[in-house]
Amino acid sequence: MADGAMKSPLVQVRGLKMHFPIHAGLLRRKVGAVKAVDGVSFDIFEGETLGLVGESGCGKSTVGRALLRLYELTEGSVVIDGEDIATLAPDALRKKRPTMQMVFQDPQASLNPRMTVAAIIGEPLDEHTGWDAAKKTARVYELMDQVGLNRRFANRYPHEFSGGQRQRIGIARALALNPKFIVCDEPIAALDVSIQAQVVNLLEDLQDRLGLTYLFISHDLSMVRHIADRVAVMYLGQIAELSPREALYARPLHPYAEALLSAVPEPDPTMESRRQRIILKGDVPSPANPPKGCNFCTRCPKVMAVCREVEPRLAEVEPGRFVACHLFDNNAGGQASPGAEVREHNQQGEQR
Repeated sequence: MADGAMKSPLVQVRGLKMHFPIHAGLLRRKVGAVKAVDGVSFDIFEGETLGLVGESGCGKSTVGRALLRLYELTEGSVVIDGEDIATLAPDALRKKRPTMQMVFQDPQASLNPRMTVAAIIGEPLDEHTGWDAAKKTARVYELMDQVGLNRRFANRYPHEFSGGQRQRIGIARALALNPKFIVCDEPIAALDVSIQAQVVNLLEDLQDRLGLTYLFISHDLSMVRHIADRVAVMYLGQIAELSPREALYARPLHPYAEALLSAVPEPDPTMESRRQRIILKGDVPSPANPPKGCNFCTRCPKVMAVCREVEPRLAEVEPGRFVACHLFDNNAGGQASPGAEVREHNQQGEQR
């Protein structure tokens, strides 16, 4: 983990929306949209790891892909290292690619089975540099050393490696162009539990040595607690809570974050016996037709009348802690309180 010297934000996301059109009928007319991400704003500071958690289908991976413009944004801005990638022309975006990279969820699916390890790791160098073969080979060997792969495996194919080794190949490929920002999209989800810790420790070690900044997307709350500096909790395309890691796990503020963290097992048998599970009733609404007001109002155990009418805004309710919930409004009568407006800058994350 970085030494916690939080500098200016490397990544600034404002009002990010990703809506996918729904077409129907013979003429394939647009009849609606799936609101996969619906107005998300946050900052990621240089050298920081921001964890992004939430249940399946809440829009976590879509946020990660939109940040790197693997999708064309419906609305909003994503400023990475001073440039808004949402508005960059194709040529400018290509030049920006070395700054931002991605480690994908399934190492088996994200590696070309017809390419050797050396060719996979060296592909970004082929695309973005004019280096000769000797320099590329030296860089590939250097990257293999960094992620703990034996150089003798350079001419082997992905199917000859274990899942953990394949993920190391994906990490080496992401590091090839010396990026500043890496989106880790559930990088341990497809791995055995015994291998997960190795990959996470590798990511932490690389961050310390290379000064990397991560968006770490995961549904494994225990692993996020280990690696993240701050944590954003997503529900149905929106951020419910954004807090420093220790503060969130000690005392979640949003009812959804509270329910989510109540499911994390405690290793201490005494504490585990006292753990109170919060079981949410009902199903997650469709992102094509979210409820009016707060998108969590259909399942929230603390729902109020205002929740079904007025959409809460992400607001700073304690130093460094942002929550989108009417429970924290100065007045719960539906009038917008000063604390209910989104602040344009998420204040600096707590130093670790």
